[in-house]
Amino acid sequence: MKRIVISFLSLITAMFALVGCAQKKEQKQPNIIFIMSDDHSSEAISAYGGRLAQQFPDLTPNIDRIANEGTIMQNTFCTNAICGPSRAAILTGKFSHQNGFFKNESGGDFDGSQQTFPKLLQNAGYQTAVIGKWHLGTAPTGFDYSKVMINHGGQGTYHNTIFLENGTDTLEETRFHSTRQVWEDAKKWLTKGRNEEKPFMLMYQFKAPHRPWTPDEQFQHVFDDVEIAEPETFNDTYEGKVAAGDTWMTIERNLNRKDLKVHPENIKDMTKKEINAWYKYGNNNEEPWSPNDELKGQALKKWKYQKYMKEYLGCVKGVDHYIGEMLNYLDENGLAENTIVIYTSDQGFYLGEHGWFDKRMMYEEAYRMPFLIRYPNHIKANNVNKNLTMNVDFAPTLLDYAGVDVPSDIQGKSFRTVLEDEDAEWRDAVYYHYYEFPWWHHVRPHYGLRTDRYKLIHFYYNPEAAKNTWIDEDYELFDLENDPNELNNLYGKAGYEEITAQLKAKMDQLQKDYKEDSREEMMKKTDIKVGRVYEHANYSNTKKSK
Repeated sequence: MKRIVISFLSLITAMFALVGCAQKKEQKQPNIIFIMSDDHSSEAISAYGGRLAQQFPDLTPNIDRIANEGTIMQNTFCTNAICGPSRAAILTGKFSHQNGFFKNESGGDFDGSQQTFPKLLQNAGYQTAVIGKWHLGTAPTGFDYSKVMINHGGQGTYHNTIFLENGTDTLEETRFHSTRQVWEDAKKWLTKGRNEEKPFMLMYQFKAPHRPWTPDEQFQHVFDDVEIAEPETFNDTYEGKVAAGDTWMTIERNLNRKDLKVHPENIKDMTKKEINAWYKYGNNNEEPWSPNDELKGQALKKWKYQKYMKEYLGCVKGVDHYIGEMLNYLDENGLAENTIVIYTSDQGFYLGEHGWFDKRMMYEEAYRMPFLIRYPNHIKANNVNKNLTMNVDFAPTLLDYAGVDVPSDIQGKSFRTVLEDEDAEWRDAVYYHYYEFPWWHHVRPHYGLRTDRYKLIHFYYNPEAAKNTWIDEDYELFDLENDPNELNNLYGKAGYEEITAQLKAKMDQLQKDYKEDSREEMMKKTDIKVGRVYEHANYSNTKKSK
């Protein structure tokens, strides 16, 4: 009898051990909801506590909820601040020169045959889906389900958006603003499209708040009666800077009439070509346009800024609302506990800082990406992390949490260790490289690095001045501790020789580590003109939603 009791107890112990192992195994494969918008500056997220948060403390309550219930990353940076290349870096965990997608304009399309983290998750038993903005030209690969925007050159539109579904069928959605449409499609897939026996990874991706900033109707007038605060650098003179004064992304010159919803009075009498020229005026750095003869100079600049910001923030409100819908869905369906939720944007954006809109330039507002992550019982709640991370780190981090081996050719690093222990050993610098010139916005090619305190940028090429000619000395150096607005270029100034030499040596090491191109290849990437294939343009039988 004693032996029977002992055997029975041993059996019970073994069963509990097996259950424990099963639970641990289940915990290694959480669901993942990767939420990404387009061009959302961290300055326009109240949890980040910037100038707009001071004016609008409840600007983004649902994104803030992710921060309150998880960790907000203060120093996450993109590796190439432009839509398609950033998305390619996120998918592959590799820099632009390695994944092959380095610019939107005339740089070709994404090679979908290469390794991506959704493919690796698929191989590990995940069901994967991408819904919303894609902007990589070729049809998505590595997904069990995909429905992505394809009209307007892959950007998608805010209304009457055309989607490519599962790589073959095109559908024009006429019922909803694109932000809501992405939510409706995501909810449908989560409710009816997925296999509930498998862990899932959903990329839930919005067009907003991308140009031309058209909010969902319910958020169209939220800021009508408010004057948006201007940033400290609104009237930056660009003194001492190498390339900032030659961009085509200034508030006063380059916001066009389409951006600010200014329509011609005699549109019925105009040809299509004339209408397009009217709306696009400003794209080529023409003289500033005005809605009337009275608005000029600084008053005109301020008027354009207010119009721009109210539309932009209206788009942000829409994104936040449908993030709230997703968080509520997870709660209501018992999915929140075992689901990693991430919110990010493909890069930051200038909201009047340095007198600009758009991105590209390696100054903080465009370079920094918002990144907030929630995983109950695994990632600290209401936590702020200041480690230096990059978008190439997203893929290995998600693979790490999913219990999937990270391939050795992925260039990013999982930051799971520093999410769990901010004092764990980690990198001391991040690397950046931008190629596209002159379209759009006339930002010179440059690469650079950022540490906790310093930033060094090298503007190495200007094909308008001299083709195939490397520029050695066009650098900018900023002390971010003493000059957070990046107004004082310290490069070449007395007293900064040692730190400059150290940063250049670190740059050389990072370029070696990341297998950066030769000088000739870098310049070639700017000059190359490869047409965008947009293979989905071959699908002409577009159906309209009912």
